Amino acid sequence: MQPVTDPTPVTPQPSAAVAPSAAPPGVAHPKTVRSFVRRAGRTTTGQAKALQALGPRFVLPYAPTPLDADAAFGRRAPLILEIGFGMGEATAHIARLRPHDNFLCCEVHEPGVGALLKRIGEQDIANIRIVQHDAVEVLTHMLPEASLDGVHIFFPDPWHKKRHHKRRLIQPPFVALLASRLKPGGYVHCATDWQPYAEQMLEVLSAERRLANASTDPALGGYAQRPDYRPLTKFEQRGLRLGHGVWDLVFTRRHDG
Repeated sequence: MQPVTDPTPVTPQPSAAVAPSAAPPGVAHPKTVRSFVRRAGRTTTGQAKALQALGPRFVLPYAPTPLDADAAFGRRAPLILEIGFGMGEATAHIARLRPHDNFLCCEVHEPGVGALLKRIGEQDIANIRIVQHDAVEVLTHMLPEASLDGVHIFFPDPWHKKRHHKRRLIQPPFVALLASRLKPGGYVHCATDWQPYAEQMLEVLSAERRLANASTDPALGGYAQRPDYRPLTKFEQRGLRLGHGVWDLVFTRRHDG
């Protein structure tokens, strides 16, 4: 697969994958909560070329019907959902490190989708598929119950102001939806660099009866050691140098839940 490179910025075209404001029927989820935040950004020429050249193969259209993951990936393998991959650096790293897993990745930010596609081309990665759509709707309509082996949610928007906390992704109705889509023994791995959000994540995940905390070390206070597969991003490394903390949380779906 030929690398796609060119850093010249171009103006991105509007994405067709815009989530409606209301939650899907039957999902007890606040209407204002989505799995993403619209960010300003420009798509470079290289990213645009990757979207054009590689999008047809690696970007799956959103459809409110169950996904045939085996057909989408061309093989049967454990399915890991990633929600919000940013520019795709960690996603590409993990996919290369775990070639025997399939990674279904949700991101609506077009420059990020283009950047991950560019990495896919440059690094010859075959086990990633992208859905450029709100992950809440993807979970609700495209992923059947007990269909996922894992979920990655790394550094979701912490919505720092108290009046905005209701917009945070990790809330009880959403975690209940995640738990229903996990296979018994499947896991959800969250990471954040905002301690108040880490505390909320721990509280919400611990309250979901179908999930069990995988961290058993009392010294960690319920948090997990960073799993080896999750790389330190440049942003995270800078934060650690400045003395900022990072909290990982890993919970598994109970076999008897």
